[in-house]
Amino acid sequence: QVRLVESGGGLVQPGGSLRLSCAASGSIFSINVMRWYRQAPGKQRELVAAITSGESTNYADSVKGRFTISRDNAKNTVYLQMNSLKPEDTAVYYCYAFMQVMSVVPRDYWGQGIQVTVSP
Repeated sequence: QVRLVESGGGLVQPGGSLRLSCAASGSIFSINVMRWYRQAPGKQRELVAAITSGESTNYADSVKGRFTISRDNAKNTVYLQMNSLKPEDTAVYYCYAFMQVMSVVPRDYWGQGIQVTVSP
């Protein structure tokens, strides 16, 4: 069974930092793009950051200069380093991967989500 499991969330004060991790497990043949999304209460899910298999990255304007996405292909893991956190970064963060599992056609996979709360 293929899973994406996030870790590293929690409560942090404004200006603080957190590092999210998302590890993919199972019979994975290849992983293309990996992304982090977030969804705040009452708002739509939004793309935060993305990284391709070639490690090209892009970011939402709201997090540029504060967040850094990276990946470890040997570990099938994507990270999100979040610095200078603001209360408006409070949300459930979701990991996404476009993966090929065994001989099946590549498709979308999602993690279960992890809470990040930025509050004094």
